[in-house]
Amino acid sequence: MDEVEIVDYDRRWPLLFDEEANRLRAVLEPSLIVGLEHFGSTAIPGLSAKPIIDILIAVRSLAVARATFVEALRKLDYVYWADNPKKDRMFFVKGMPPFGSRRSHHVHVTEPHGEMWQRLAFRDYLRAHPEEAGTYGRLKRRLAAEHRADREAYTDAKSAYVERVMQKAIR
Repeated sequence: MDEVEIVDYDRRWPLLFDEEANRLRAVLEPSLIVGLEHFGSTAIPGLSAKPIIDILIAVRSLAVARATFVEALRKLDYVYWADNPKKDRMFFVKGMPPFGSRRSHHVHVTEPHGEMWQRLAFRDYLRAHPEEAGTYGRLKRRLAAEHRADREAYTDAKSAYVERVMQKAIR
């Protein structure tokens, strides 16, 4: 089962991001990448999170990325979600059950004008407002307890809060 687990902040998360970012840069075409960021809850100091490092890559062309990233990331043990209904992005999982013992990394690929890249504003807002990050952490723990066996329900239940913070962040 792929349960939702929220853990206390781990000071190793930025290092784990740096290590994986170096691996990614070693196998991906550098001229295609316009940005590579640590995002999601593990990128916000002090915030409790699922212990999964989220990496966001902005590319010049999603079409070119689709043609080259799948094989390159497979070499790093990532599984590509080819059936993603959101066509403005690509999504990869490292440690995807049943292939791995547990998820360890997510890689999201988009173009710089895409919705995912705009979500960096959420990360930056929470980094700058620790009290808001604390509120988010408490919400995440409550929702994880309510939706432990349903990742989609957990994510959906956070969406209104995330949208409210995004509105503050882009003002």
